Amino acid sequence: MRLLVFDPFHGAAGDMICGALLGLGADKEQVIRVMGSVVHKPGIETVNRCGIAAIKVHTHASSAHRTLGEVLAIVHKADAPPAVIAQAERIFNRIAKAEEVVHGTHHIHFHEVGADDAIADVIGSCMAVHLLSPGRIFSLPIALGTGMMTCAHGTFPVPAPATAELLLSGRLLAMSGEHAGEQLTPTGAAILSEISEGIPSLPAGYIQKTGYGAGSRDDPKSPNVLRAFLMECSGMSEDIVDILETNVDDVTGECIGTTLGRMMEEGARDACAVPILMKKGRPGHLIRVISPPDRSETLAEILTLELGTLGVRVTPAVHRLIAERKIQSIPVQVNGDEIPFPVKLGFIGDTCYLVKPEYAFAEEYARSNNIPVREVLHMITEAGMRFIRSGGKN
Repeated sequence: MRLLVFDPFHGAAGDMICGALLGLGADKEQVIRVMGSVVHKPGIETVNRCGIAAIKVHTHASSAHRTLGEVLAIVHKADAPPAVIAQAERIFNRIAKAEEVVHGTHHIHFHEVGADDAIADVIGSCMAVHLLSPGRIFSLPIALGTGMMTCAHGTFPVPAPATAELLLSGRLLAMSGEHAGEQLTPTGAAILSEISEGIPSLPAGYIQKTGYGAGSRDDPKSPNVLRAFLMECSGMSEDIVDILETNVDDVTGECIGTTLGRMMEEGARDACAVPILMKKGRPGHLIRVISPPDRSETLAEILTLELGTLGVRVTPAVHRLIAERKIQSIPVQVNGDEIPFPVKLGFIGDTCYLVKPEYAFAEEYARSNNIPVREVLHMITEAGMRFIRSGGKN
């Protein structure tokens, strides 16, 4: 799997993210064309930051105070693929929600993040990610800076209020860093919280390329750059999940079954109930849910409401090794007819070790045709194995 990993050891801003992605090989002409559709004559150059060659993105744009609607109207006019525009829209919606929380009002005017250069940095970064097309995107802990900073609303401690709210919503890992002043901007926080998952350390894999994006400040003691890696992870890939657990002894099996079903519907990776013996010899169940980090709070709330429990234990940022997998439609001969069935294939490296029919489709076909489902599953598995042995040819 191809991974994109940001290393914000000196913080991050929109221009630094865009520059780092260009340094990784995102097509410069296409990125500049997209940025040029929202600002006048953007440019890039290679600069030196403490001996490190890094790409600096320039946008010759004036500042402006805009509403969310005005910003999105500019984003929608960008000469970019629909997926890029949709991602940029989600980033600005994140910023708007953070500002609403901070100011306690829905009538938000963007200041720095509503300026032309911020819009160009966001749309350029989204286009660069689109061109690189990584399988997963991670971010190492982000340096925030220390001390006080001055923004449109006054003087505040680092990080800025909106930046702190964006870190909360994105579940990114943060560290103070050693630089006095702001190192992570709201635009940088919004982009990284939308496109990446926070991880505490570099995942295992082969580094294929590095890229450096330069910030505006030229710090003589520390390189004001954002580093990024393109990596290749062979075999088992790395995933980050939260584990939610709670013990119950006064809930019926039907309620537990309903709750486990809701967990999966609401985005859990897996959910199970394990019989346990609780205090005073009471039989009970351990409810365990594997959750994406950004769904943990919602899933914990559902557990509390459905099971009536008073607490849910959360083990955050657990590393999980997972096999590469894909769903392949495979034609199967059933009673003289060729029927396409979805089959899950699992890989370690280039070796397929798992051929598993998608049960719901097999069950539906078996019921519709009055065939035992075990026979349908057997036929699909055999067809899947022949598909793999033939090198993916029917």
